[in-house]
Order: sequence, then C-alpha cells, then structure tokens
Amino acid sequence: MAITAVPALFAQNTSMPVAPGPKAAGAMSAPAAPAEAPTDPNKVILTIGTEKITAGQYEALVDALPAQYQSVARGARKREFAESIVQLKLLAQGAEAAGLDKSSKIQQQLRFQRENMLAQAMFENLQQGTKVDDALVKMYYDSHKNDYESVKAKHILIRMKGAPMPGAEGKPELTEEQALAKAKEIVAKLKAGGDFGALAKSESDDSGSAAQGGDLGEFHRGMMVPPFEEAAFAQKVGEISEPVKSPFGFHIIIVQEHNTKQLADVRAEIEKALRPEVAKKEVEAIRARSNVTMDDGFFGPPAPAAAPGAPPAAK
Repeated sequence: MAITAVPALFAQNTSMPVAPGPKAAGAMSAPAAPAEAPTDPNKVILTIGTEKITAGQYEALVDALPAQYQSVARGARKREFAESIVQLKLLAQGAEAAGLDKSSKIQQQLRFQRENMLAQAMFENLQQGTKVDDALVKMYYDSHKNDYESVKAKHILIRMKGAPMPGAEGKPELTEEQALAKAKEIVAKLKAGGDFGALAKSESDDSGSAAQGGDLGEFHRGMMVPPFEEAAFAQKVGEISEPVKSPFGFHIIIVQEHNTKQLADVRAEIEKALRPEVAKKEVEAIRARSNVTMDDGFFGPPAPAAAPGAPPAAK
C-alpha cells in the first residue's frame, strides 16, 4: 500500500545526516488562514484511538516543526495536515501493537534519530551561547565591506544594435559608433546645464526608468551588469559620467548617493552570519578533546586540513 498522505517531515530514515545544520526548506506552502479567536489550550481537538490531543499540545507540536510546515499546520490546509497526523499516529500505534518497535533494526534507527535530534539541539545551543570575537567581526566587515555599499543613481541608456532587449518600435537601430556619438551629445547637453530627468524621458531606451526620469533607485553590488556597476560605484556623487558601454549600449550615469553601512550598523547581522562557523569550531574543539579513533583501512585516510584564510562568507 502506498502511503502518500504522510508529509515529508514525518519520513524518518537512517539516511538523515548526523551533522547538525539548518533545517531543509520544503515545498509545502499555503495561504494564511483568517485570524481566529484563540482556542482553549485544554480543549481536546483530536482523538486517535485512546490518544487525545489538546489544542495546546497541537500548538506545541506545530512549534517544533520547521517554519515551512508551521504555515501549513496553522493555515488553510490545517485539516489536511491533521489527517497526516492521524495516519502517522495510527500506523505508529499499529507498529507498536505488532511489536515492530522491539526489533533491533527499529531500535537502532530510533536511537540514531534521537541522537541526531539531540545533536541538532546541541549545535543550536552552541550557536546561541557563542560569543563572536570582536576581531573576527571586524575582519569579516573589512573583507566584505563592498557588501554593505549601496548607490542611488539615474541613467540614460542609448541602445545599440544587438542589445539583449528589443528596441522601441519606430526607433532606428544604431550601430555602436552611432550610439556612442549620440551618448556623447547627451553628455555635452547635460554638462551645459541640460535637465537629466527630461533628457532621460525623451532619449533613454530603458523604458522602465525613462518614465521616472532615469531613476534606478538604490542598488547594491551584484545587481547591475559589471561595467555599469564598476562605473557607478567608482563615480563621485553629482558627477555626470562619460558614456559607459555595456551589452545594452551606452549609459550616462549620475550618482545621487553613495552609502556604506558602518560596522556598528551591521554588527548584529555579521555576528549572526559568523555564529554557525564559530559553533563549528567549538564542535571541532569538542572532538579534539574526545577519544575518537577511526580505522583508516576501512574509512580511508583523513581529508587534508583546510588552509587558513579569510573569515567564512555569510550563508
């Protein structure tokens, strides 16, 4: 008999990794149900054989689930989720009645799952209780400072033939040389006092930003094509750029703001990013203090140690 109603979160097997880590994302999702009046936590809401589950027990069960399942268990598919619990409980009760829980194989799997859950709980406890060294936070900030930069800018795009986006209907296709010449003309007009917003509306081939006077809003590194990004982040505020070539054509850029978040502003974010790595170091220290031996003939030789380097990137 194929069991299809039991959701993946209840599928327990020995392929589950021992090493603690983030809970896997699931595909289950559902729209949130309308807000309801709170239920008496002592009210029995589900009876399965002789087992009774109260509203409080159900909420505690849901709280223990990964976030992606909590929305299902409390949302529009609440009953469907409850049916999965019913099937799970009935099968588990049947397994106990049949004495399957006494088999050595099941006992071993239960011990493994218990240890895996305890390992995850311990790893989370290490993360919560770990203090990230100030020097490590500073080192991470210094090596990732670009991640905390943002630019607010406007641009005018002169499209050239072969650009990845289609040209406006009725507009002539410009060669690279023609597009560059037109871009230079616009730069000259701007430096002579021309209105950037007005010229963007009339001349820019980026229809999305042209309607906003060329306004691109605020963006971070990695959000724009490399030539545009390099020019924008290197440019002085208020300066009109010379034409910047990209696969789309030639851009004329004016940077309105260039901001970099200070360490104090992102300390909590960096500590959160580093805490799992610091906890892993503590796990390694625990292992080093413990009596662990491995048969190299059976498991193979140990992997070479990782070379020391910069602090780990945020996950």
